[in-house]
This record gives sequence, structure tokens and C-alpha cells, in this order.
Amino acid sequence: MAITKVQTKTVLKEKVLVEAETRGHKVIIDEPVALGGTDQGMNPVELLLSALGACQSIVARTYAKKFEIDLQSFWVELEGEIDLDGFFGKSDVRPGFQTINTVFHIETNASQEKVEAFKEYIEAHCPVGDTIANSVNLASAKVVIENPIK
Repeated sequence: MAITKVQTKTVLKEKVLVEAETRGHKVIIDEPVALGGTDQGMNPVELLLSALGACQSIVARTYAKKFEIDLQSFWVELEGEIDLDGFFGKSDVRPGFQTINTVFHIETNASQEKVEAFKEYIEAHCPVGDTIANSVNLASAKVVIENPIK
């Protein structure tokens, strides 16, 4: 299959509220009040965890039959540890997550052996998980200076 390009646009609104739009779908991203936001939406790192859990859930639904898993219910609990001193420039630590822990909850009558193989497949085939776990070529931002309308 050919490479697929995925695109989105984010627009900074008031304070640190951001509106992201992809294919006509919009998401509001914000920070809690303690971090200068208005708490109208998830913050970017919460959204990243949500994207990971959603991706793992979609992989689970897509491949359950392949593993002969009767997927009656599935959800993921995610927890990330982040040192905000990196974001605030208070210390020389990475600004991103140090660790992310996931717990899969699978309601099924399948054997432990099948479920373990299924779990490994989900982790190995989730594009978001792969992107987080492996280095990505993050190209330097291009800047376009927009002239204000007068």
C-alpha cells in the first residue's frame, strides 16, 4: 500500500485554547486554569494519551476475529508521567512523557494465551503507539508570515 499523508490544521484562539480541524472534524484543545487555560478541553498530552488508547481500541476491533477473540467489551486505561519543569524551562529534563503505562481491559471468553498474543499484536500494529515508541523524522517548522488585514 502507498504512503498516506495525514493532515490537520490547528488555530490558536483566545489564551491557549486551540481548535484542531481534520477532514471537517473539530476538536478543542486547552489547558487547565492552573496552566493558563480555560479548561474547555483536553490538553495536548491528554489528547496524545487519548489518541493512543483510541488507536489501540481500533486495532483491537479490527483484528479480534483474526485472533478468534469474541471482543464483548474493550477499553484502555492510560497514564503518562511528565515532568513539567521541562516544558517550563526550569530544568534540563525532556518536556515530554517519561513513561506511558497502559492497561487493556478485555471482556472475552478467549484463553489467556490467545489474549496475550492479541495484546502483543495490538501493541505492534498501533500506528500511534509505533510513532511514540520510535523516533520520527520531525522536520523543522516552516514559517509563513501572514500580513494582517487592514
